[in-house]
Amino acid sequence: MVTPLIQEDVSLQHYNTLAVDVSTRWFVIIETIEQLQEALDFVKTKNCPLLVLGGGSNVVLAKDFTGLTLLIKTRDIHIEKETDTQIFLSVAAGENWHDTVMYCVDQGWYGLENLALIPGSVGAAPIQNIGAYGVELTQCFSYLEAIDVATGERLSFDNQACQFAYRDSVFKQSLKDQVIITRVVLALSKTPTWSLNYPALQNALKDYELSALTSQQVAQVVIAIRQSKLPDPKDIPNAGSFFKNPIVDSDCYERLREQYPQLVAYEQSDGCYKLAAGWLLDQAGWKGKWVNNIAMHDQQALVLTNPHRRSGSELLDFTDRVISDIQQKYSIYLEVEPRIYT
Repeated sequence: MVTPLIQEDVSLQHYNTLAVDVSTRWFVIIETIEQLQEALDFVKTKNCPLLVLGGGSNVVLAKDFTGLTLLIKTRDIHIEKETDTQIFLSVAAGENWHDTVMYCVDQGWYGLENLALIPGSVGAAPIQNIGAYGVELTQCFSYLEAIDVATGERLSFDNQACQFAYRDSVFKQSLKDQVIITRVVLALSKTPTWSLNYPALQNALKDYELSALTSQQVAQVVIAIRQSKLPDPKDIPNAGSFFKNPIVDSDCYERLREQYPQLVAYEQSDGCYKLAAGWLLDQAGWKGKWVNNIAMHDQQALVLTNPHRRSGSELLDFTDRVISDIQQKYSIYLEVEPRIYT
């Protein structure tokens, strides 16, 4: 067993995709479960706060962190179980999400195609219940394992226990900061399980023959759509979709549709409507708009970009301005999707 090297006073600018230059009092890279246990012992000894990072693609770091930051870099992918129709794939939390999707695509396993090119790590995926183009993680999820931060106990959570919802899970609610996900088991199909009704995806695939469609083709179309709308964080720092699509009741939807006949919204199973936050922002003039060297992307109004590496507090000032404007124009509150550390 290799004892993890705990560093002091480390910049986290290269470990968050918004490229915010904050520092952490202590920093450690975790490559094994044993190292994770040792790091948690260190936290207890120092009685300090804990920050867990994977790909750093879903956080806003507003100021220097006074505790220990863990960068999860565990690696392992293997088949845990196989049936006539399914593959149950065990993936370590530190694996890259997109690389995992493409590995499954290359193996001929179905279910993850629509989730290609989503930034971040596998361990972070259940926290957010990541989703794109009509598919959410919960649809191809079996169970996960985690470590209890307080006790070091190993825990297991099936789909129901995770309490998945739109961009939400128990790990953002009652178990927030209480557990660290160590591995995820995905339930993948050996036969096509297409979800192609999302308008942009449907349009891009209109010339394809469905009976001959491959997972590689779907994944490549998804990648092309994302690349056409979303900037690469390596080139233009961003955290992907910065605001959640607001879900409103039918009365609110009808009120808005009467005022804005072109309103983009999707009816939900409970009769509510999911509004396209990108459409609201675009109509309000935020697409491509700059304020203090921070901007909403000119190809996708939902993506806040930080090309000049401004501070976390400046990003939050910009965010507050956007939220206030949308609330004033539409009486709709936009909720920030990334987690904010202040």
